[in-house]
Amino acid sequence: MSEELETVLRLVADGTLTPEQASPIIEALTRAERSANHPIGLDRIDRGIERMHRRLGRAHERIDAARGRAEAHGRGRGRRLRIRVTEHGRQVVNLRIPIGFVDAALSFVPGIGGDQSERIRQAVEAGEIGPIIDVEDPDGDGVLISVE
Repeated sequence: MSEELETVLRLVADGTLTPEQASPIIEALTRAERSANHPIGLDRIDRGIERMHRRLGRAHERIDAARGRAEAHGRGRGRRLRIRVTEHGRQVVNLRIPIGFVDAALSFVPGIGGDQSERIRQAVEAGEIGPIIDVEDPDGDGVLISVE
């Protein structure tokens, strides 16, 4: 127990201070004693912040490396070519073709001309995602070719 605290308690025992008067003094003294025993210090806080910045930097490096690997393996780009054909508003064809087989598949799909095939190949090579060809007539007949 600190000397100051002992003095306050002695003053209460002597009747110089009432317990109500001593209470805020004792609280302040014990709070000061606790903080003196466990100092945080600004330099400790700064070191903690620096450690967090280093960890965040390493995390960003790992994320960037993972993105690079994913792009090198074809991830992050479209993974499938979808071909949907509708007749009178009813879906009659719904194909999902892996991107690696696009060239072979396009030669087997009837009704896709040379211009459309080239347009699809270029979109796949460019890494586009979304509709490439979307045609529908008033009767509900249509073709949708997209990269997913």
